[in-house]
Amino acid sequence: MKTKITELLQIEYPVFQGGMAWVAEHKLAAAVSNAGGLGIIGAASAPPEVVREEIRKCKELTDKPFGVNIMLLNPNAEDVAKIVVKEGVKAVTTGAGNPGKFMELWKNAGVKVIPVVASVAMAKMMERAGADAVVAEGMESGGHIGSTTTMALVPQVVDAVSIPVIAAGGIADGRGMAAAFMLGAEGIQMGTRFVASKESIVHENYKNQIIKAKDIDSVVTGMSTGHPVRSLRNQMTREYLKLEKENADFMELEKLTLGSLRKAVQDGDTVNGTLMAGQIAGLIRREQTCREIIEETVQQAQECIAAQGQHK
Repeated sequence: MKTKITELLQIEYPVFQGGMAWVAEHKLAAAVSNAGGLGIIGAASAPPEVVREEIRKCKELTDKPFGVNIMLLNPNAEDVAKIVVKEGVKAVTTGAGNPGKFMELWKNAGVKVIPVVASVAMAKMMERAGADAVVAEGMESGGHIGSTTTMALVPQVVDAVSIPVIAAGGIADGRGMAAAFMLGAEGIQMGTRFVASKESIVHENYKNQIIKAKDIDSVVTGMSTGHPVRSLRNQMTREYLKLEKENADFMELEKLTLGSLRKAVQDGDTVNGTLMAGQIAGLIRREQTCREIIEETVQQAQECIAAQGQHK
């Protein structure tokens, strides 16, 4: 499947795996890259030496291109930005901030820069800063979200910039991929579907919650703080939403979620952990390998597009 994104990154399929904190480590990234997509290591707030180690371990498992997701608000962002260059990583995706100050460093090293954006204004700013492409992520996605849906955001971003756009948020199969192409995207990014993959290090309890989830099982917490997060409903989210209704202060809310993603990923705590997942969780019914996920998604997308052609 050839698109501007596969050409830009020299990958087989225009499928990115989301750079999810605590989840997107070297095993998952390598499995996605080996299956023809772009695996991404989520640097999150990990110490720089841990990120370097993850990159090196990923290289031992794949000779294909992979990326690193850098949270620009992270105090270690500058060190991680330099490590990416030293280690010869092919691509970076960025979140929470403007990568402008690292652009020259990355461009000179031939690193492809692909910021994640939640608005047209941000997409245009990233293009001006020199981004090679953008991931337009709708609010259906898991984790930290914007306020516009994928269906509305993607075509508006496509019209606003001349660089390729990757669609993210609410995509878990080939129908979503075909729809993304119809909206003008050149590729897709999936997060939740890969959380439930065989190679994902996420605790089985967490995976099972995604597999069991129905369409209405995700909720958004943190609207009152200006940092909305989408996850699967559980005791922690119920408590959080109750506190938000009572206008609890930021510190009290923070206390509830501190370390809660790690609790979910590593300890399998589905009661007090944050089970980040998108609205698409209801579509995911079983654990599969990354290769099965990518090949099935691409094949289904091609069938959808071919069927459309016959309707004309």
